[in-house]
Amino acid sequence: MSRNAKIAAGGVAVGIILLFFVPWWAALLIVVGVPAVAYLTLDPSQRRRLRRVGRKELGR
Repeated sequence: MSRNAKIAAGGVAVGIILLFFVPWWAALLIVVGVPAVAYLTLDPSQRRRLRRVGRKELGR
């Protein structure tokens, strides 16, 4: 299993667990909000690098 697949599986597992313990809207807010806040905390140069690497991996 690749590193990204492990991260995705962990995210799905956390999302399912959150659905049992908090209301659905709070779980959705956490699942969407945490990566968004993490992205916004990056410097502009780090954001550019992340977008460039993401495009290369997609084969564009």
